[in-house]
Amino acid sequence: MAPEPLPCTRPTRADAARNYDRLVTAARETFAEHGTDTSLEEIARRAGVGIGTLYRRFPNRTALLEAVYVDEIQSVVDRAYDFDKELEPFEALAAWLRSFVGYGLSKKSLSHELTLAIGAQSPFFQACKTNVQSAGNLLLEKAKASGDVRPEVDLMDLLRLVGGITHSPETPPEQAHRLLDIVLCGLRPVAQPVQG
Repeated sequence: MAPEPLPCTRPTRADAARNYDRLVTAARETFAEHGTDTSLEEIARRAGVGIGTLYRRFPNRTALLEAVYVDEIQSVVDRAYDFDKELEPFEALAAWLRSFVGYGLSKKSLSHELTLAIGAQSPFFQACKTNVQSAGNLLLEKAKASGDVRPEVDLMDLLRLVGGITHSPETPPEQAHRLLDIVLCGLRPVAQPVQG
């Protein structure tokens, strides 16, 4: 089952699509290196286009932030479906959660600025959330069906745990991954004692 399309303004004309992709890639890299308040002129320069081209495609910083965010979320969603095809159920879920933690650690400022600009309950964020939940539920339900995950665990439990790991600004990556390993151990069914 494929997810619903995420909100996207990517053009269909080939030359416009190439410029769009170059601008989103340049913005992602620049935001990662220098933060989300990097000048739009720097992003256009890095993409090899004029500032007019950037403004025709992205009329303001928020529109560019949305495009980068959608690109990143689409990658998170796609990984879930790839892991589902390539790995056993528990390993697929664990690999996806590890990638989710990596994503969360690297995108704090982008998500924060976008939330301030459009609101956490905006239709944009709701569409992204729905896609992430569909992908995560697919993996979780398969891992539960295989007996590798406790039956009472639901996806919101997992997403809250992962969110708690990644949203603290003081959590270094090595500790975040160690905390996720603890969470993964806790997902396993509890062994029942043998009655004698």
